[in-house]
Amino acid sequence: MSHTAVDARLSPMKPPRRRRTLRLRTRVTLFFSLSALVASLALAVVTFAVARSFLIDQRQQTARTQAYANAKTVLDQLTAENRFDIADLKTESGGFALLFQDNVPFPDFRFPVEAFPSELLATVALGSSGQQRFEYEGNPYVAVGINMPAANAQYFEAFPMESTENNLRVIATALLVGTGVTILFAGFLGLWTSRRLLRPLSRVATAAGEIATGGLDARLPPENDPDLDRLASSFNEMADAVQTRIEREARFASDVSHELRSPITALTAAVEVLDGKRTDLPDRTQQALDVVVSQVRRFDSMVMDLLELSRIDAGSTELHREEIDPRELIPRIAQRYGFGEVKIDIDRKTPALVRLDKLRFERILANLLENAREHGGGPVRVFMEMRGRRTMVLGVDDAGPGVARGERSRIFERFARGSAARHRVGTGLGLSLVAEHAQAHGGEAWVEDRPGGGARFMVSFQEVT
Repeated sequence: MSHTAVDARLSPMKPPRRRRTLRLRTRVTLFFSLSALVASLALAVVTFAVARSFLIDQRQQTARTQAYANAKTVLDQLTAENRFDIADLKTESGGFALLFQDNVPFPDFRFPVEAFPSELLATVALGSSGQQRFEYEGNPYVAVGINMPAANAQYFEAFPMESTENNLRVIATALLVGTGVTILFAGFLGLWTSRRLLRPLSRVATAAGEIATGGLDARLPPENDPDLDRLASSFNEMADAVQTRIEREARFASDVSHELRSPITALTAAVEVLDGKRTDLPDRTQQALDVVVSQVRRFDSMVMDLLELSRIDAGSTELHREEIDPRELIPRIAQRYGFGEVKIDIDRKTPALVRLDKLRFERILANLLENAREHGGGPVRVFMEMRGRRTMVLGVDDAGPGVARGERSRIFERFARGSAARHRVGTGLGLSLVAEHAQAHGGEAWVEDRPGGGARFMVSFQEVT
């Protein structure tokens, strides 16, 4: 029963800080979503490019056909020496035309020369025909210019592209909406797939957790998938091996402890006989006898603790709750183990009767008191208080040097020897028994600093009312 801890020189190095990464399920979902995003965007861009090229080419081809038809009408009227009538032109709704003859703009056209792009005007003036897209007053057009040398004239006509642009916007919107829907579907598919893929791993984690908490019989069911079934079979084989080894070691510890009881009992009896006649022995022999007596008693205590731990590990000890009065039981335990003078404080909120395993509770309190006497300068206070409606806390304050923060996570391990107990007598099992009995009550054991100096060992008990 000691402040179990390790020498700072032998303490394990602090593990490197692990980089925080996204959960595997999140990464799978993101992978599906990003893959769908890239594929959908690529498909959308290609589709939009093809649709845009097709619609614009189709519109330009229609514009050329209509422009050449109107240009032929104009040419027929000019060569027949008839008066050209603008009303005979059937321009498209929203479009407009312009006619040059002898490099002079033909009158009566509603749009000025500047409405057409200068590059197209120059090209046609040099004797060629052409086509060009442009904007006029914020609206898109495609212009067709036709040279008519037979009448020394040039004909220009502009066709609106607004309907084509509207169609392209509709297509782009539909592609973006489709991309969004595809991404959402891919994300849902990735989440569903990741859950399905990780379900066997979740079962493995659950079974491993059960084994870690003492459920050595936890196993995985067979899987339909050959790869997953191999994982389940390997895990089950590993669990079988672990269970066999733990049970073998537990049996070995129990058998050894049990076999040691008889010789230790005989040895203790013989030593007690010698101790009773110590006055007949020389001084040097008495000193040797003191060492033998203390070590035999320590050995006997260790074997008893090992037997108790082996029974706990084997699951042969059950929790037998009964109603006890802590105000009557705690002083009696303290008196029985020689701590009758220790101050006892029991919070008034503590019920008159609580449901605990009486033998385990006595073992916990006795070990804490012995631990305080051997390694904490002696117990100075025992207290009990309620935390919540169904949780009770037992505490023991000592007057020792306290427990270093770096040692507190290990003081309840078996056979660990702390810096405060390195040169003191103790088995190193008392506090581990405290932790085991606390866990049986659904609680835990821990240590913290006592106000004013020293250590405060505390044990919680669940479901006491």
